[in-house]
Amino acid sequence: MGDYILSCCSTADLSKEDFENRDIHYISNSYEIDGIRYIDDLGESVTYPEFYQAIREGAITKTSHIDKEEYVEYFEGFLQEGKDILHITLSSGLSNTVSYANEARKELDAKYPDRTIYIVDSMAASSGYGLIMETLADKRDQGASLKELYRWIIENRMNMNHILFSTDISTYLRGGKLSKRSTILSNMMDYCQLLYMNYLGELVAKGRVRGKKNAYNAIVNKAVEVAGVDYDGKVFISNSDCLEDAKNVASMLKERLPKINGDISIKNIGNTIGSHSGPGTVAIYLWGATRVS
Repeated sequence: MGDYILSCCSTADLSKEDFENRDIHYISNSYEIDGIRYIDDLGESVTYPEFYQAIREGAITKTSHIDKEEYVEYFEGFLQEGKDILHITLSSGLSNTVSYANEARKELDAKYPDRTIYIVDSMAASSGYGLIMETLADKRDQGASLKELYRWIIENRMNMNHILFSTDISTYLRGGKLSKRSTILSNMMDYCQLLYMNYLGELVAKGRVRGKKNAYNAIVNKAVEVAGVDYDGKVFISNSDCLEDAKNVASMLKERLPKINGDISIKNIGNTIGSHSGPGTVAIYLWGATRVS
């Protein structure tokens, strides 16, 4: 649509249908299961249930960043078509992919001086990142220019809230996403770890509660707090192979925020992000209070 394209990477955790229907382009990350490399093709090669079951059975998962050369090849196809680019990256608090995207931009700026490439650090991940892309697509479809979208996301990205719990933080711990000191008790005595995305785009432990019902209440209460009871925007909820938990949270949140725009959309945590979250995570994403800590 228009003379520019919206772009992100597969860690926005939208479905293939979402990407196609909203005309959002993406570049795929890659991940490994016990040393075997896979392209993140949105659950086609390795389905989400298969992936999370492998982790439950002890598989070791790793991820690789998208390098400069991959970005150059990806971006150049659009530039050759005469398109400008707004590319939003996975949070720099979780990955250094934004630096490689910027290196590619610098190389291509010299080769295509009449084209524009904007690179923006989303400061978000998974379906929070996906909801950012969905919102940008809405604004594009309403007639926003490339520069208007660039300015808007720079000004508003810190208002995308990530509120989540996990019933099993062993994968977070193994991948270094959380400290052992802050999470050592979470897998004991039916504890659920509460987490959020901070102002640096990092995933941070925020206490723990006993039992999933208390975890549901904790993240729903926090979502209402940051968004306000009159919230009328969109809400995404993601899950890592715990769909019933996600449905329960969605039902509770719909009761508390009756003015939500449309249905709450329940997404899968994809295999790249899932390599670090493991199974048992439910997350709420919505616009609201600015992250300041």
